[in-house]
Amino acid sequence: MHTINNMKNTITKTNFNFPNQTNLYKGKVRDVYTINDDILIMIATDRISAFDHVLPKGIPYKGQVLNQIAARFLKDTEDIVQNWMIDTPDPSVTVGKKCNPFKVEMVIRGYLTGHAWREYKSGKRLLCGVLMQDGMKENQKFTNPIITPTTKAEVGHDEDISREEILSSGLVNENDYILLEKYTRDLFQRGTEIAEKMGLILVDTKYEFGKDSNGEITLIDEIHTPDSSRYFHIDSYKENFENSNSQKQLSKEFVREWLIENGFQGKDGQSFPEMSDEYCNSVAERYIELFEKITGDNFKKENVEDVYERVENNILNYLERIV
Repeated sequence: MHTINNMKNTITKTNFNFPNQTNLYKGKVRDVYTINDDILIMIATDRISAFDHVLPKGIPYKGQVLNQIAARFLKDTEDIVQNWMIDTPDPSVTVGKKCNPFKVEMVIRGYLTGHAWREYKSGKRLLCGVLMQDGMKENQKFTNPIITPTTKAEVGHDEDISREEILSSGLVNENDYILLEKYTRDLFQRGTEIAEKMGLILVDTKYEFGKDSNGEITLIDEIHTPDSSRYFHIDSYKENFENSNSQKQLSKEFVREWLIENGFQGKDGQSFPEMSDEYCNSVAERYIELFEKITGDNFKKENVEDVYERVENNILNYLERIV
């Protein structure tokens, strides 16, 4: 794998200037360029975030992994709900239609783990207005998946929010919200079925939706990637659960756990632990492992000798074709 000391090998910051560019938005992981106010060019960078902070180093090939998994699942679910994707002119880039996003993220959980478990362990039984039964263990399967939405914060932390609060605050109207819940459950069911065929359990995930220029609800952003989802291995789940052992998982949770072990949870006064090249490469290998596990394909490492030049040229060539 290429050394990450050479910043040409990982995309950590972009500042391109494309023809007819009307806006540039930089998220925690994605840089989104707007063309002619109707087309979005989303670059999946190699940045990695945890606890709402972007870590100081990029992870080789991470953007490519996320972008290619998301593109695969967007294609595999377009019969359930239309999505924003138009094309993928580069392994780390998706071009799609601009939508007006809902200001909530639809989180769905099949198992009691992660944030839900931390809340449960602290004594809470109500999460986003959903009652969780007493006597559950970490990583236990819910009788039915629960939807636990969050606000979509421009800056800072996303906050848990209930269905009732979403409706009463007018963030989403009731007719739209009923559809968002339906799409969320249907997408999660499809993702669960696909994961099961690959020997994995889709544990929890989040979906983002918006409305396109025709007012139609549209699935946007990424889906079923290790940044937005958590996967367990089917073959070891039962034994690990019964023995109260940690689950072998393919998600970003292992990065959060490493940060916690090294004294960082994004709180005031805390500083990032040192990210060695070896650690960054080990994270990259975990991301590639998930790609291969969930798709069944071998991951093809694209040329990252100068990844910025490659991305820029592929986008420019694409824009020339569609003009």
